[in-house]
Amino acid sequence: MKKVLLMISSLVVLLTLTACGGGEKESKIKDTLVVAQGADAKSLDPHATNDQPSSRVSAQIYNGLVSTDGDMNIVPALAESWDQPNSTTTIFHLRKGIKFHNGEELKASDVKFTIEGMLASPTIHHIIEAVDKVEVIDDYTVKIITKEPFGPLLHHLAHTASSILNEKAVTESGDDYGQNPVGTGPYAFVKWESGDKIVLKANEDYYLGAPKVKNVIFRNITEGTNRTISLETGEVDIAYDIEPIDKNQVKDNENLNLEEEESLSMAYIGFNFEKAPFDNKLVRQAIGHAIDVDIIIDVVLDGAGSKANSPIGPKVFGHNKNTKSYKYDPELAKKLLAEAGYPNGFKTVIWTNDNPVRLQIATIVQDQLKQIGIDMAVEPVEWGAYLDGTARGDHEMFILGWVTTTGDADYGLNALFNSANIGGAGNRSFYANKDVDKWLDKAKSSTDPKERLALYAKIQNQIMEDLPVNPLYYQTMNAGINKDIKGFKLNPAGHHKIYGVYFDQQK
Repeated sequence: MKKVLLMISSLVVLLTLTACGGGEKESKIKDTLVVAQGADAKSLDPHATNDQPSSRVSAQIYNGLVSTDGDMNIVPALAESWDQPNSTTTIFHLRKGIKFHNGEELKASDVKFTIEGMLASPTIHHIIEAVDKVEVIDDYTVKIITKEPFGPLLHHLAHTASSILNEKAVTESGDDYGQNPVGTGPYAFVKWESGDKIVLKANEDYYLGAPKVKNVIFRNITEGTNRTISLETGEVDIAYDIEPIDKNQVKDNENLNLEEEESLSMAYIGFNFEKAPFDNKLVRQAIGHAIDVDIIIDVVLDGAGSKANSPIGPKVFGHNKNTKSYKYDPELAKKLLAEAGYPNGFKTVIWTNDNPVRLQIATIVQDQLKQIGIDMAVEPVEWGAYLDGTARGDHEMFILGWVTTTGDADYGLNALFNSANIGGAGNRSFYANKDVDKWLDKAKSSTDPKERLALYAKIQNQIMEDLPVNPLYYQTMNAGINKDIKGFKLNPAGHHKIYGVYFDQQK
């Protein structure tokens, strides 16, 4: 009888544990991280686009020769070391045994193919245009020769657009490569459901070690409040760019954290120089004086930003703190409009994508310009069409941002204001100033920091005089994160890395 009772007791305990999950469900390790951002990627071919949503995904798939740490210092990546025997030559020594996601081994020929592809790309050639030629010394050694000394070379090679591609994969995929990317990064591409999500899986052979999280899904959730709701419900683990109106909701949630940090991002309103009346400097300056940026920062950003005095911010090498921004002065704005021949104002259209912050900015600016007689309509445009249209010059006014990803003024100024980069490469204002072009070219070819600083100061002053874009503010970046997520760090350039992130139960 004692044996029977003991058996029954053991069975009851077993059934109770089973009914409660026996701890099995509770100890199950989550293997999929869901990240939400405000727009879908345009392409995962680093040579085809230079937009933030695409780069945030590409940063997980690829590696460059070098990278940057959290303080924007250059650190080794696919190149374990490099030498600079003279001012125009850099020799990179590649790590051996690194495999692309298709099984091909990384070779110097892939580096040569990548950089030559960048030079041929109308979208990103400006990043690497200083390069004259690339020579393969052997399978693991490659020489990059610039046309003249180029101070920011390593910072430009750390850009996501400089990610190393596999020649075989690009050649085989052809025009479809942007939807079938192959890199050496910690995560490999699985599938892309356009407009919804991009699925990645861990690269178990990653040279720094296999990622702890086995799957990553990038979700496209355009509406900021919906991103926050998805974060609260657990549908999303990390949400980029929490809207100002939702920040306290995240902060007050005991299951969430809000990470914030000063970024390298500048938001601006641009003007198309090829369309009247924006070919008139007085009109552009009038608009500069008609916009109250402080209201935009307070109302739209809830204070999470600082007024910009230049297209590049204080964290960027070359920033000129003495460059003057436009003081809010509606009466002066009206006077300038009258001098320009528009005493009664005019009608125009401003383009914005469906980013809620930009839509709010456009609405505020619409009201402010109305005070000086400008009737401005707001036209939201789908992100891909927005980039294509502003590259062609279909627009009149537009709202956009620029991240000086490299941390060097050359990248923040050359792409936006050099006439060689008109269109999709960055200069969507179609701005051309021979002096600015000359100064930009001289600054990038100098290896003297003092000379470069002096040139960039002149450039910023001239740009704020010509006003091809009206810099609004330098933005504080953020991300909402489930407290179970560990190891996540914001990247100053906005291309946050998922490698190193893990769920708390994985520790």
